[in-house]
Amino acid sequence: MSFALLFSGQGAQHPDMLPWLADDALVADTRARLGIDDWRQALADPDWAARNEHAQVLLTGLALAAWRQLAPRLGAAPSAIAGYSVGELAAFSAAGAWSPEAALALASCRAAAMDACATLAPGGLLAVTGLPAARLDALRARTGLALAIRNGVDAVVLGGPLAALAQAQDLATHDGAQCRRLPVGVASHTPWMREAALRFATLLEEVPFQAPRVPLFSNAADRVRDAASARRALATQIATTVRWDECMDNIRDRQIRCVLEVGPGQGLARMWNQRHPDVPARACDEFRSAAAIAAWLRGHAGDD
Repeated sequence: MSFALLFSGQGAQHPDMLPWLADDALVADTRARLGIDDWRQALADPDWAARNEHAQVLLTGLALAAWRQLAPRLGAAPSAIAGYSVGELAAFSAAGAWSPEAALALASCRAAAMDACATLAPGGLLAVTGLPAARLDALRARTGLALAIRNGVDAVVLGGPLAALAQAQDLATHDGAQCRRLPVGVASHTPWMREAALRFATLLEEVPFQAPRVPLFSNAADRVRDAASARRALATQIATTVRWDECMDNIRDRQIRCVLEVGPGQGLARMWNQRHPDVPARACDEFRSAAAIAAWLRGHAGDD
């Protein structure tokens, strides 16, 4: 079998996500860390769901639980793994760089470091689609926003202060772009998160890492091959641009036959299908059972 795993980031979480996910020990651990009895009920409150301290822990734990429940049905390891933004915590664990328990603990630390920066400089993220590169550069120059995520030539996410985001949304919409404020309360992947990146780097120095057991690709540093590069990549991406377009291309170069998005929503699968339509991608959130996901993967991944 030849397939890739992509772990979702924040923004698409919803109460009905992953309808097939069983309440196993890892889900129970996640609930306990968050102090909740029912994570679906908790997600029904939009304010609760959007808070970093909740979303980053919940998404990390549920994604790893989903992969743990799915993996035994496949009998084969993925050929490549990557995670989008906070999805890297789950991706690094799925690749064998650290344990699920370490990923959960660090999700809480990552969120706290980012929230501390946001307290001093409130900010957020704005998705912008359909704006040519020259106009995008002019928009950034006028508003002072940073390029937080690059999903494609004309599909990006800008980050920065709230007033600048509102200005950019008005200007970009007037120019014919499609804009959407993301339900995230921090200017992730921008210089406003520099102190959070430094703080997280210090924390990572105390965390045991192993070399990934499968090819692992980072948002900020291409392929991750050892503990040192893993630490650098995880800290760096907090305050620098997520190069998701390059990440997808790196995975495509592995000659994989299909892609599975693990997490809420179908955003990564849609972006993959737009960029590499010759390699099919689906999202775990589309299926009603783990057996159906495994059947789709086996049907498309082939036999090595």
